[in-house]
Order: sequence, then C-alpha cells, then structure tokens
Amino acid sequence: MLSTGGSPFGVAATPDGRYGFAAVLGGGNGGSVIDVFRMAKTASGRPALVRSIPVAGQPLGETITPDGKYLLAADGNGAVVISVARAESGAASAVLGTLAAPSGTGPGALSASAIEVATSRDGRYAFVTLEYDQRAAVFNLADAVSRGFGSTDYFGSIPLGQAAVGLAVSPDGRWLYATSEVAAPAQHPVGIRAPAGHPVGIRAPAGRSGSTLSAGQAARAGIVPGEPPGTLTLIDLQRAETDPAHSVVATVDAGCQPVRVVTAANGTQVWVTARASDDVLCFAAALLVTDPSHALVAVVRVGEAPVGLTAVRDGTLIVVADSDRFSAPGAHADLTVVNVADALDGRPAIVGDIPAGLFPRDMTAAPNGTVLVSNFSSGQLETVDTVTIP
Repeated sequence: MLSTGGSPFGVAATPDGRYGFAAVLGGGNGGSVIDVFRMAKTASGRPALVRSIPVAGQPLGETITPDGKYLLAADGNGAVVISVARAESGAASAVLGTLAAPSGTGPGALSASAIEVATSRDGRYAFVTLEYDQRAAVFNLADAVSRGFGSTDYFGSIPLGQAAVGLAVSPDGRWLYATSEVAAPAQHPVGIRAPAGHPVGIRAPAGRSGSTLSAGQAARAGIVPGEPPGTLTLIDLQRAETDPAHSVVATVDAGCQPVRVVTAANGTQVWVTARASDDVLCFAAALLVTDPSHALVAVVRVGEAPVGLTAVRDGTLIVVADSDRFSAPGAHADLTVVNVADALDGRPAIVGDIPAGLFPRDMTAAPNGTVLVSNFSSGQLETVDTVTIP
C-alpha cells in the first residue's frame, strides 16, 4: 500500500511493465496530478514514486496506447494526453494537450463527465465515455499528436445508455465494449438467457445455501428487484472510426448497474461488474455477435459493490475490486479472486479474498504479474503479486 496524498482513480502500466501511473485527485496542493511509479521490484516489493505531473481538471480513468507512447486520462469532455517517455524521464512538457468534445448547451453539446478511456489497437483513435451524456466521444488521436490539438480532433459520438462508464477493446481490435448503468429507451437491449441446461456459477450471499443458478434463474442473474437493468453494448470499432453514430452492433442486459468491462482468454470472454447486485458476469464474445440473448455464460457472486476488474494468469483468474463504496452494513472492501474454469463449469468459483483499502476502484495488470489497484477513499495505490495467488 503506497500513500498517494490524494484520491487515486485511474491506473495504468506501460506495456514493458517498467512504469505505472495513477490519476490522483487532490494530490498536488489540492489540484490533480498524474503520479509516475517505477515498477521495478525493490527489496520491499514496492513500486517507487518518481514524480507527480500536475494536470488541469479532474483526470479519472486511464489507458496507455498499445505502442506505449501515450498515456490518456479521461478529463472534462475528453482526455488529457501525456507523453509516456517524457513522464518517465522527467522531461518538460509531458502533457501534450487535451482532447475535447463540444461543450455548452447547443445541439450536440456535451457535459464535462468524461470517466473512462480506451484507444484503438493501432493507437489512432481514442474513445471516452461521457457518463452523463449517454454516449462515448470519438477522437482522432493520431491527428491531434501530429498536427496539434483542436476542435477537429472530435469526430462524433457513439450512442449508449444512462451513466455510460466502462470501456474495453478486443485484443484483435475489431470490437469496442461499453457498459451503461441503466438502459436508455433507444437501446432496446436483448434480455440475457443462459444456454439450456447450462448452470451459471455464483457464490451464494452470506446466510444462503447453494452455489449455482439454474438456466431459468440465470435469466434474472444480476438483477435487483425494482431496479432497471444496465447494458453491455457491442460496437464495431472500425465503423466507430468512420460513422460512430451508427456503430452499435448489439446491446444486451448486463445486470444491475454494470460499471466496468474487460476482455479475457484472447478476447473470447467479456467480463462485466454489476455493482448493485454484487455479481460479475461473463459473456461469450462470439455469441454477442451471433446470438446475443444466449451470450451470458457465467455469473459469479462476489463481494459488496464490485467495480474494477482485470484478468490475470493468462486469463485463468479474474481479480475483482469489491468497493463497498456505499458502506453497506456488515460489508467491507476487498479483492475477490475468481477461478474462470470453475465459473464456466457452474462450480463454486471463488479462490479467496485479498485485503484492500477503502473503495478500491480501478485496476490494471502489468506484464510482470503485478496488479495496480486504486483505493480511492483511503488514498492508496495497492500492488498485488498475482503470481503467488494459490
């Protein structure tokens, strides 16, 4: 646990695993900073803070382009873009500029609600969820860094549901996945159904018996009585780069308040945290394209209010941040480790729990097996060695 001096939100690690980054609110004399950590293991096993880069606004979710050149942090109506090389070396002008969608009150204007960010596999385009605008903004990142940042960087937006948050790109760069906490009327999401005879593994809540759901019960997996379901949206990424308004391929129910999404198993699996029902849901990526109503293949009951998640150990384990962000009676925050094979086979799938700080929010896996976790409310960056998980 490393103190960040503020509230860390987004975390990212370079493709070579040498450096990590945390977006920290209130970390620089009350302002916001991007903390830069050297990830090389020391005698204490801790990354070392090497510098803090001041940034304007409130940087939230982070990502690094696949080539390792640029760090993007969702901010305002778009994202702040930072040179990774300059951030690592301490060179001046590490902040290159800001991608920004139109703001104001006119047609097409967007509110300053950027929360998560992703990039295309070639690093040419950036996608930012605008939480309060029911869409994700699309930017030409390549043009911005080569020609200078300006209004022409904004290309358009992808329609999503209410409280759009999570974003993930498939490993082959073909698909973009996005979560929305509540479906918008225009989305017409497909209801989720488990394949006939295929049980869906969960961990029963405290005081309840049983460890699996029947196929019939799976239709209601991740749903809280009286609460509307959220959605997982499948987006054709290439079309999003040319015609974002018409790039949505499918939208499915994804539990109650889905807030983050990641891919695993070489992109064949799509995992989503359903915060309000304490579940993680696994969808078969291929079925999201061909048969969305049967794409749900596993549901695992984890801890209180799961938010961030990541796949580790070649996709054999999923680590989930049980945030307990609303301080539920008798609950606490931790990290739950899920065995993927057991979850898909309908068996009890919880390997165990790892301690966390207060409100573990975002997480990312570095190539060396280390996972970075932002403990938002306790002001800590947590590092976990997933290689030693039993």
